[in-house]
Amino acid sequence: MPMFKLPFSGDVSQQISPFTSLFSPVGSQYGLINITIGQSSEPKVEGEALTDVASYGKQLGRIGDALIVLLKHFHPPTDLTEVEHKAIDDLYKMLDAIADVKDKHKRPCMRPHRR
Repeated sequence: MPMFKLPFSGDVSQQISPFTSLFSPVGSQYGLINITIGQSSEPKVEGEALTDVASYGKQLGRIGDALIVLLKHFHPPTDLTEVEHKAIDDLYKMLDAIADVKDKHKRPCMRPHRR
């Protein structure tokens, strides 16, 4: 996708966090623009995990890396069904595509190896 910049605009980046706002909450509105990302039974816990522990991307990256390790050592005692094979194949494809993106940005990554 081509990059578009207005004259004299420079680079602009903004982190949007649904758990923080520029304005104090009034009713159910927290700012001029509101983004709903779904329901949470504990939004304060989720917000703190995002700000103090790891972003969603970092959390998913670590889960993906752990899945790569588990897949490497996965030896089912019985044959998988067609649906189960498809689920594993889809996971391999997604993890491999994520590794491609990380490689493109010179980030360390684990890559799944199919048997």
